[in-house]
Amino acid sequence: MISPPSLMDDVDAVQAQISRNMLTKGDWVTARLDGIPYLEKAPLIYWLIAISFRIFGPYDWAARIPVVLSALALAWLTTAFGSWAFGKRAGLYAGLSIATCFGLFLFTRILIPDVMVTADMTLSMWAFLRAIDERERRPRLWAWLFAASLGTSLLLKSLIGVVFPLAAAVVYLAVTRQLFEAKVWKRLRPFSGALIVIAIAAPWHVLATLRNPPYFDLSFRSVPGEYHGFLWFFFMNEQVLRFLNLRYPRDYNTVPRVYFWLFHLIWLFPWSVYFPAIAKLSFRPRDRAGCARLLALCWAGFILVFFTFSTTQEYYSMPCYPALALLTGSAMAAGGDWIRRGTRVLCGILLAAAVAAGTLWFMVRNLPAPGDISAALRLHPGAYTLSLGHIEDLTLQSFAYLRTPLLVAAVALLIGAIGTMRATGDKAFLAAAAMAVLFFQAARLALVVFDPYMSSRPLAEALRQAPPGKLIVDHHYYTFSSIFFYTNRDALLLNGRINNLVYGSYAPGAPDIFIDDQQWKKLWDSDERCYLVASNSAAPRLERLVGRDGLNVVAESGGKLVLTNQPMALSRRQ
Repeated sequence: MISPPSLMDDVDAVQAQISRNMLTKGDWVTARLDGIPYLEKAPLIYWLIAISFRIFGPYDWAARIPVVLSALALAWLTTAFGSWAFGKRAGLYAGLSIATCFGLFLFTRILIPDVMVTADMTLSMWAFLRAIDERERRPRLWAWLFAASLGTSLLLKSLIGVVFPLAAAVVYLAVTRQLFEAKVWKRLRPFSGALIVIAIAAPWHVLATLRNPPYFDLSFRSVPGEYHGFLWFFFMNEQVLRFLNLRYPRDYNTVPRVYFWLFHLIWLFPWSVYFPAIAKLSFRPRDRAGCARLLALCWAGFILVFFTFSTTQEYYSMPCYPALALLTGSAMAAGGDWIRRGTRVLCGILLAAAVAAGTLWFMVRNLPAPGDISAALRLHPGAYTLSLGHIEDLTLQSFAYLRTPLLVAAVALLIGAIGTMRATGDKAFLAAAAMAVLFFQAARLALVVFDPYMSSRPLAEALRQAPPGKLIVDHHYYTFSSIFFYTNRDALLLNGRINNLVYGSYAPGAPDIFIDDQQWKKLWDSDERCYLVASNSAAPRLERLVGRDGLNVVAESGGKLVLTNQPMALSRRQ
């Protein structure tokens, strides 16, 4: 999980570079990219990565440590919650389900805080249920832990981190007719809990507001060129207007509603084959197990319904994974006909997938694979506003570069199919888990193959070895964000005043890092050495501006270029 591959362009390297900027500049309040205030996100993930950098150094593998630890904590919390609610066997199955589901693997390949929020919400839901349990000996401790997790969630995911657990808790109390019972609220200790939330979350919000005025603005206008300070942007633009799909910049997309629901069969695979068995469970809150199942249902249900009416990415619903894992683990421990049928379905799926992977490997086994995989991909830029949009770039030729991952995946799927063919119960579950672990290794090998395409690290290494010069990046910061991390340099952005950096670029004192084609041409024609990082597709436009002879290639990788305005050989002689 830690390394390889390299940090990817886009949000992966962005998060790491913000964290390093905080560490090196000493400003732990206002996140910055290339000197521009970046006010979109809550800061806790940056702080955790910065602490990791302080301990281990500013390496890509060090940036991933907080995400890795959060994934391990999530698996442990799900196991502990399930063991407390349903017994050790069901808890083990719940933990196994969350630890080896496809969604958790996919969405922890990038540095996003969602797995941290998911672990925190699992803790908050467990703490909530224990706080209101009349048999619990230390309800005050669990009530305060519930509040502390809410405060932490505010620093991880802002209002969403609080809305989800509170809404799930309120729905549960309403369904169980405890919403207006004084003894329940006494056990939850809302006043002291609110003080804990404020003590944890308020200091950063107050400091960020004071350092990025104006302080108050309730405008619903979200347009380029207007700056309303931190508080408006962070809450109004990023929370309210995003939910209403009125946010500017419109640098995101949304998964169609039907696909959003159906994709959970993939995200929770291979354990989603046991979802039908959940319907056989008891959800009556007569005992601890029934209460936990009902809470898990309210928990998952609210999140899924919420995102049905909001803009959503594939990974936004990750906080419901532990709830589904708890229900699945409970069903797996109970056994029955639906579990046996699910195992047969899983066997059929794995066998068909193994045949498909093996057939694909056979078809491409002798195809040439020159250069890197970018040469065989068909680009679909319109799909990249979704987190898995690059999947559409795959072609048959591209699988020639993925022969080893394909073979490992085929073996993993075949092992799972054979293991679930005759086995039932524990043996079948272990076979499915072993399949998932080996399949994840195949996926990691595939990511290494994609490294030159998804990351600009080879270009950054070439820049580090090149003579000094002014660095310019074509288009948006996110497009080549790993250049900034692996060189640890700021740069001018050519036609890059778009998307995430637009708002902060209008903040008082923001550096003037944006240039247009004519300004770039003037710099390129000067005596100062300049470097430009651009995609191969930008070459015709650049040639029209300065001519082909004015573009000297320093390095090329993954469909991207580093160009300079002076011959490299001349520079070496000097």
